[in-house]
Amino acid sequence: MEVQSYQSNPSAIRLSELTSQIRQAIEGVFGNRTFWVIADVTSHTFKAQSNYHYFDLVEKDKSSPKILTRIAARAWGNAAINISNFEQATGQKFTNDINVLVQVSVQYNSAFGLQLNLVDIDTNFTLGLFEQQRKATLERLLRENPDFIQLAGTQYITRNNRLALNKVIQRIAVISSATSAGYQDFRHTLDQNTFEYRFLVDDYFALVQGESNAKQFLAKIVEVFQSGREYDALVIIRGGGAQTDFLIFDNYELSRAIAKFPIPVITGIGHQKNETIADLMAHTATKTPTKVAELIVAHNRNFEEQILSLQNTILIKTYQLINYHKDRLTHLNQVTVSTTRNLIHEQHRNIMNLSRLVLTNPRIIISNRQKDLSNVINNLQTYHRIYFSNKRGYIGHFQSVVRLMSPQNILNKGFAIIEVNGQITGNTDAIEAGTELTVRLAKAEIKTTVTSKTILNGNDEFNL
Repeated sequence: MEVQSYQSNPSAIRLSELTSQIRQAIEGVFGNRTFWVIADVTSHTFKAQSNYHYFDLVEKDKSSPKILTRIAARAWGNAAINISNFEQATGQKFTNDINVLVQVSVQYNSAFGLQLNLVDIDTNFTLGLFEQQRKATLERLLRENPDFIQLAGTQYITRNNRLALNKVIQRIAVISSATSAGYQDFRHTLDQNTFEYRFLVDDYFALVQGESNAKQFLAKIVEVFQSGREYDALVIIRGGGAQTDFLIFDNYELSRAIAKFPIPVITGIGHQKNETIADLMAHTATKTPTKVAELIVAHNRNFEEQILSLQNTILIKTYQLINYHKDRLTHLNQVTVSTTRNLIHEQHRNIMNLSRLVLTNPRIIISNRQKDLSNVINNLQTYHRIYFSNKRGYIGHFQSVVRLMSPQNILNKGFAIIEVNGQITGNTDAIEAGTELTVRLAKAEIKTTVTSKTILNGNDEFNL
């Protein structure tokens, strides 16, 4: 059939001839030239036995998931070694969905078609791309969340890393992969600690790699917050991995939630080379899950040592106080005994002195009082005679005065006493013409009636 078609159309050629011409044309244009191209890796497979990488390089539309260009590529020999060096330098596995800058040559094979041979891969491009994304995320966190994220020098200050750790960390929430070896290391270190501390650990298992799982991881953080349990710390852990495995911890929403979280967050993500943004936002960042467990145990041990130190200080101070007061009591006892003995001796001397005074003084006092009484008696006798003599003189004088002033003596001198209506009076106002008077003289009493009354002016012969 093919022979007949070939003979009926002399211009027809074999496919191998056409592909040979294509190969010659491509070699004529591209020859030994190489090109640096930026593309995403897809459909990657690796044959370990032959050390071959098979993959496609694609360019995607920036505004949609549409693929603009796709071409097959492969790497082996020195190129495969360059890929291995790239993985060691970046911590990023050469796998699907990574954006790379690669040096390629163009080759056409009649059996496999058009493809690119990888010659080299630019490590700095990939590292720079990761760093650009990281820098943009950090700038956005600072710009949009000034209330709880600030930058002081090279240190990020967040609401979470300003929280004070409780003196003892015992109630712990853990977000990790259920199958993570890092999680097993964390639990083993925590449970087998040499101080026999016991911890209450609640697990919140989630996928902890790949940026696409950030929403699920964020949901676990929200679940911890809404649990209502009073955790001492939230621990975020995972084992090691490629650079892209850690992109979830550079996610904006996830990092923002950690920075704002009201419980101290401790990370042990297993990234040995660089800190993730989640590390920068958290209260405390460690390198591995084991380090997280060691930090918690050391934190609790530090508190216990403080308590033990305080206990020792109290015991020492108590012992010192007991000794001090014991010495004081001994001293006070000695002083008391000595003082009491001295007081007793002094009081004994005083009592003896008083007893002597009691025996001696009464005789002296009585003798003195007898002398005083004798003097008083003598004085009384002397004063008595003088006093009564003086008083008799005063009485004689008063008797003379009384005799001179007696009415009878006055009447004897020629004076008279006037009575009106039986009452002695010296008031002439009550005496008028016709008034009956009784006139008493020294030796007679005369009844008379007033015939007239003359008022004297006081200038009579009786005035002296």
